[in-house]
Amino acid sequence: MEEQLYQEFKEDLKQFEKVTAGFYKGEVTTAEYKGISGGFGSYAQRGGKSSMLRLRLAGGRINKDQLKFIVDAVEEFHIDKIHFTTCQTIQLHNLNEEAVCRIMEQAFEVGIITRGGGGDFPRNVMVSPLSGVEEGEPFDVLPYAKKAADYLLSFINTVKLPRKLKVAFSNSKDNLVHATFRDLGFVAGKNHTFDVYSAGGLGNNYKMGVLVAQDVKPEKLLYYIKAMVDTFTEYGNYQQRNKARTRYMQETLGGPEQYKKAYIEKLQKVLETENLDIAAEESAITKTGKEDAIPESKTARVIRQKQAGLCAVHYHPIGGCIAPETLQALYQAVKDMEQVELALSPDESVYILNLNGKEAETILDITKDSAKNRLESSIACIGSTICQVGLQDSQGLLKAIVEAVRKEGFADGVLPKLHISGCISSCGTHQVGSMGFHGFVKRVDDKPQPAFNLFIGGSAAKNEERFGESLGSMLAVDIPEFLVELGKTIAASDTPVYEQWYEKHPDELRELAGKYINK
Repeated sequence: MEEQLYQEFKEDLKQFEKVTAGFYKGEVTTAEYKGISGGFGSYAQRGGKSSMLRLRLAGGRINKDQLKFIVDAVEEFHIDKIHFTTCQTIQLHNLNEEAVCRIMEQAFEVGIITRGGGGDFPRNVMVSPLSGVEEGEPFDVLPYAKKAADYLLSFINTVKLPRKLKVAFSNSKDNLVHATFRDLGFVAGKNHTFDVYSAGGLGNNYKMGVLVAQDVKPEKLLYYIKAMVDTFTEYGNYQQRNKARTRYMQETLGGPEQYKKAYIEKLQKVLETENLDIAAEESAITKTGKEDAIPESKTARVIRQKQAGLCAVHYHPIGGCIAPETLQALYQAVKDMEQVELALSPDESVYILNLNGKEAETILDITKDSAKNRLESSIACIGSTICQVGLQDSQGLLKAIVEAVRKEGFADGVLPKLHISGCISSCGTHQVGSMGFHGFVKRVDDKPQPAFNLFIGGSAAKNEERFGESLGSMLAVDIPEFLVELGKTIAASDTPVYEQWYEKHPDELRELAGKYINK
């Protein structure tokens, strides 16, 4: 990041500290505070007695200095809740006034900028978590994503956007970062080029992105970002906040083709008038190890890297909430390991990268509380017990589901990975899971009850993207029972893997779900 921006953002902290002091004194309302604090990556939690701070981490990468900083902050301020988000950030919860201000300021020293972590700003740039180490990837997209992240920071104090802007870089068909349906997405392809998608997104009025360009040379990517910013500021809706995301421009401009035309017009102007070429090289990993020492046979959590003799260990704390003592143990383990870093994944998990066989054994032991199967690897947003806008307790629902299902001892794959959002905002990405839920309030006998809408059949995979079908609502209390009955049905069938079973028995799933939806 340029020194000028660094100093500007540090100077901005004075505004945050002032309004935070006013909020905790009761002089600033929750709504007023949200309008300012969000731009600094912080929000008051439900009840207005504590704060959340979102650590913006480009591509979800955490080096050892940054990990030490986070661990030290957790210890100094007695932080008891740490959450990995679906946008590859870390959220620190239950902070008091002193903690949120001091952590935000101290984070600058290790290159963690919270500015723009919330509010109407370019958000954290997302990257496929195994970029640079994944076998078979077209090329390493991480260096280009970091260039994009630095460039996007320059708009925070210079351009007023209608709403937030999310940018993602994908290196694989898994499309974990949803690059084909973000506000702007770059998908690595043949001949070291990107395909570019624009104006997509989840939440209300969810839309697939529009393919606006193909075979784009990476050194030209900033032109495409500037064109996106210019398109959004001209055609985005500044009057109606609920329609101020880029995906609404597809409708405003008359459809995907008309949107593409408007975007290309902006792009041509940027190409003619600006000098935004960049140069970036692949990540330099020089470390090597012995391939026969990689403990792949012991667990599916070990992933062989493209670098000879190196591997990554995958760790998924249930609900994306890592225990402070586990984070501390991870740092103590990796601090003396050569070139090891962490990569947050959009499914609320983390990869510990560049390990040799012996190091992988150590990390596996530290992270033995990781999710044991696909169901336990489910995604759940932080939920209504903390989030001001959340409607239901997504974390609580996941906990109840895991407890109920563990008693049955189903084989891995019998039940799917769930995507659970506390509200329609889709922080749990419920619309693109093979099974998803979003929370709302359902009236039963004229009394409000916790409930979730059920979605089935979604997918984020490249060339298989589709949004799930809503089947209706279930009371939260009935969902664990529904999944247990579903698991028993699938386990007893001749295809005991959820996705394969569903392909053969879609009507049976609908019939079973209907028993709970119609309660």
